[in-house]
Amino acid sequence: MSDGMSDNTHRRVKGREIERRGQVKEGSTTDQRLLDSRGPTDWVHTDPWRVLRIQSEFVEGFGSLAELGPAIAVFGSARTPTDHPFYAIAEDAGRKLAEAGFAVITGGGPGAMEAANKGACEAGGVSVGLGIELPFESGLNQWVDKGINFRYFFARKTMFVKYSQGFVVLPGGLGTLDELFEALTLVQTQKVTSFPIVLIGTAYWQGMFDWLRETVLAEGKINAKDLDMMVVTDDVDEAVSLMVAAREDRWPTPAPERPE
Repeated sequence: MSDGMSDNTHRRVKGREIERRGQVKEGSTTDQRLLDSRGPTDWVHTDPWRVLRIQSEFVEGFGSLAELGPAIAVFGSARTPTDHPFYAIAEDAGRKLAEAGFAVITGGGPGAMEAANKGACEAGGVSVGLGIELPFESGLNQWVDKGINFRYFFARKTMFVKYSQGFVVLPGGLGTLDELFEALTLVQTQKVTSFPIVLIGTAYWQGMFDWLRETVLAEGKINAKDLDMMVVTDDVDEAVSLMVAAREDRWPTPAPERPE
């Protein structure tokens, strides 16, 4: 007796899982339930089955984006009207990023996301949309050339971070703020290689930036260098230039070989 219990302690082995004593649930085997076409179908909505769905989202995302090349994520509000100045700014950003050789990745929705996809698409660049299943959105916008729809936010976020070399953030709501602070946290905690994060729209973002400096920094909740992770500007050309400079720092162009 190794653990104070007899060797014939009531137990059941289920793959890598072991059940003992009161945790043993009598019933059919896993194979029997798999091969038996009778009975309820509630199992497809249980957590173990969701693990396979989650896995499939990562596999599909990695497979689709692995050869994307240098890319920039553009975030912004789905509620930006087509006649709003920031729709035109997002379109300009998408176009100029594509002209600089970047693929443009957005959430694939309407508003600022649609505008950035449109700019990239019309410039002949790669326009990517990573959609999410939501009750109030109707799928990927028409300017997405390569699109993936996700059920799970965390799988989708992983694709943004893994395949983007920088973030351009336009005015947006809770979703945009979530994506922004996710990126800031990952850079701060060195979970990802540092990359440029540019916020376009000084009038919109300055209040948040002031609060971070005058309250959060002042009370010692962040370090001064944490604020340096962000650049706030109104100039799309400056945003693109920062992305290009970061790409050159990360992947410098090899010096030409000298003739012998």
